[in-house]
Amino acid sequence: MNTLYTAEALATGGGRNGHVTTTDNRIDLELAVPQAMGGSGLGSNPEQLFAAGYAACFHSALQMAARERKVSIDGSSVGAQVHFGQIEGGFGLAVTLEVVLPDVPMDVAASLADRAHEVCPYSNATRGNITVDILVSDD
Repeated sequence: MNTLYTAEALATGGGRNGHVTTTDNRIDLELAVPQAMGGSGLGSNPEQLFAAGYAACFHSALQMAARERKVSIDGSSVGAQVHFGQIEGGFGLAVTLEVVLPDVPMDVAASLADRAHEVCPYSNATRGNITVDILVSDD
């Protein structure tokens, strides 16, 4: 890989009940275990950060796919749900991506989402490791 950029973050304190900062201080957050997992829920958590990153990255990949095919995707959005659960021997993640492409025919929208999934760095990092479901709609 020819590295173009490196992000760096530091976690301190109690892990999921700790603190996370990036070296440029753009992210500076208190973390807390979600209430659904028995925690206070009074801070962000790693799954939220992963969901935000994946949604933004996939949306960029979707825009690239649309430019390649000269398709307008004005008003598009990508939502990400990161699911945390127990698996044999520990814990695991799964992702659901919700791709909304208003005014784009469904076959074209699905093709753009497939192309985005091929080139998105998050999709490439998770491929074969976790389940990633992609739902495409026009609203």
